[in-house]
Amino acid sequence: MTQQQYKIISQLLCLTRCYFFHCCACSEKNSLFSLMELLLSGLFLLQVLCFVSGYPSGAPTGACEDMIPRHTGILPQPSPAPYTLLTNTKTFEPGKPITVTISGPEYRGVLLEARTDGSTNALGSWLSPPPDTKFLECSGNPQGAVTHSNTNVKSSNTVYSWMPPNSTSPVHFMATVAQQRAVFWVNVRSSTLSRGRLSRVTSQNKCKETNVAT
Repeated sequence: MTQQQYKIISQLLCLTRCYFFHCCACSEKNSLFSLMELLLSGLFLLQVLCFVSGYPSGAPTGACEDMIPRHTGILPQPSPAPYTLLTNTKTFEPGKPITVTISGPEYRGVLLEARTDGSTNALGSWLSPPPDTKFLECSGNPQGAVTHSNTNVKSSNTVYSWMPPNSTSPVHFMATVAQQRAVFWVNVRSSTLSRGRLSRVTSQNKCKETNVAT
């Protein structure tokens, strides 16, 4: 909560005491508030509290599947996301980390997962999270996702590292990226990564089988 937000809340609480008890050290104690004005002040107070609550220290586990922030009354941006998920390779091999960056404007909030087509389960494990981010347990994996740990600015220089599982299914990365609490995009998707080494090994085995047969 910022100092300005704290000041607003303190003033509203003080005005409420003045209205009901007519004895407050507030500078506004001589002001006459109608009941309607008091109710409107109360509604504004609730809005302020909702604004400062949010999830400044990271996405909740409930967002693992749909990747939608639990910001009451706020919907994702309908416009195309100004962000692109970039990887350092187009294939993956078990045991070889892959780096992911988010290209685009600076951002403050993020939820990043790896998935296979048709599944909402988080795949693989993220490695040491970069500054201002942390692990989020998804799909029973303590390192199944990465999210922000505060609202400090992140940029395309923020590099995320992911360890692939021993899987033959194609993989892609999904992200929710927030410029601020009320401005965020969901379903930011990377290009698909295929299993690399497996295809080469299979081709080599087929060649060996052909040579033996001849």
